[in-house]
Amino acid sequence: MNQQKIDKVFEQITKNKRIHEAVLFVENADGDFSCSKGYGGKDVDTPFLMASITKLFTTTCILILKEQGKLSLEDEVTKYFKDDTLSKLHIYKGKEYSMRLTLSNLLFQTSGLPDVFEEGSNNAKKRAIHKDMQFNFDEMITLTKQLKPHFAPNMKKRAHYADVNFDMLGKIIETVTNSTLEEVYQQFIFDPLELKSTYLLKNDCDFVPTFYYKNNVLYRPEFIKSSRASGGGISTARDLMIFIKAFFTGRLFDEKVFHELEFINRLQVSMFPIHYGAGLMSIPLNGFATLFMGKGELVGHSGSTGSFAFYLPSKDLFFVGDVNQISNPALPIRLVMRLAVSLKS
Repeated sequence: MNQQKIDKVFEQITKNKRIHEAVLFVENADGDFSCSKGYGGKDVDTPFLMASITKLFTTTCILILKEQGKLSLEDEVTKYFKDDTLSKLHIYKGKEYSMRLTLSNLLFQTSGLPDVFEEGSNNAKKRAIHKDMQFNFDEMITLTKQLKPHFAPNMKKRAHYADVNFDMLGKIIETVTNSTLEEVYQQFIFDPLELKSTYLLKNDCDFVPTFYYKNNVLYRPEFIKSSRASGGGISTARDLMIFIKAFFTGRLFDEKVFHELEFINRLQVSMFPIHYGAGLMSIPLNGFATLFMGKGELVGHSGSTGSFAFYLPSKDLFFVGDVNQISNPALPIRLVMRLAVSLKS
């Protein structure tokens, strides 16, 4: 019955004219139930851009370092960055909060910082659609300073999704470990889980998947290489399934941490119905977005290029895959919500 429902939802989503290729992989924790679907030549071993699912990998490293006692989420960012980097980064209603930001603000997206990727008339997403481009961390900080923050840190339990929060966490990881982010991912995640097809771009010879903007195929190696901690990862559905299971079942860090960091906040209206917690998205299934037909919640992350990796605790099911379309970031969310609601009984 579950197989038939999954087949039906996948067939419906791939009828969308914007979907040129897709892959879906569904399993329970024990692997007793496993289902994979491919479209347009993709399968569970086809590399694709993880985009913002990479944030789960960055979150993993932060939580491992926290567990090792090498950092605290209450640390202020002044511990890790020079004053000239932070100065004027966050000025809200004439008051500067730059030096008061904490790791928790970054991880929970409660800093109030703007998102250079989506915001502004010349945002990074628009520029990347038209041409490949490279930028470094300092340039990202400079661009962020040119935009206005949305609220003071921790203001009224608000959250605003911004890549710069995780770009900063990536730099903090490198500072604490005295290693590159690629090396830390390898040590903390890739090697323990034996992930053979998951990586951050390092060399010109590394394979770079293409992605679609409407009907156009885009190849953007420099942009992807620049995204790193916030969205530069590449993986396959098979590898990503191994990772998302490990993330939620305690193979990488003590899963009790989720009880310590369980508060979530609703993101900006443009990202409805997504809420955000400790480095991961939460999507309630019992509200208006599902016409009150679902129950429980999905937890995990999606990516702007159409990737997704979510866990449905109420059914003990994991959903990973990709619809490879950057023009509508809501597509993977809709797919996973439809799957979750169809499998409610």
